Order: sequence, then structure tokens, then C-alpha cells
Amino acid sequence: MSDGAHLAMCRISRSIHEHARDVARALAGTPAFERSRQDRKRIEMLFAHLKRILKMGRLRLRGPCGAQDEFLLAATAQNLRKLAKLVTSSGLQMTQIV
Repeated sequence: MSDGAHLAMCRISRSIHEHARDVARALAGTPAFERSRQDRKRIEMLFAHLKRILKMGRLRLRGPCGAQDEFLLAATAQNLRKLAKLVTSSGLQMTQIV
């Protein structure tokens, strides 16, 4: 086998997505990237909570409107839970209005 044919066989082609990977590698150490990673982690934790604790792994209501309603209820429950923790940790007392 000639050297030219051997080199053609040994050549590793560059992926068409390699430019995007290079851009991502360049951004990896920046403060904006770290902030973005923290934000994404927080959002992913909320979705994990929705799926595992609030049983949202599978939607039960049919259609886009049903899915939207079910997700809205779950998000409301999650926000109320967060509000209750905030109120109790800050020492504020909720008074009942009669």
C-alpha cells in the first residue's frame, strides 16, 4: 500500500458540529457560563421534584389544554410550598382574617 492511500485510510474526519463544540469549550470557564450552569441546575431540580414527588412523570389529563392545566396546578403547588418555607423561616406569622 502506498503512503498516500495509507494516510487517506488513517485520516480522522472532523465532525460538522465541531465548530459549535469549540465555541462551547471557549465559553466553559467564563462567569456567565458558570451562572448559566447554576440556573440550569436549579431548574432541573424543580422538574425532578415535579416528576418524583408530585407524580408528574406522566400527565393524566388529555390534550394540550389538559397538560397545561395539570402543569399549572403542579407549579402552583410547588410555589405555595416554597412560599410556606419562606414565611416560616423568616419568622413571619400568618394571621387568619375572619
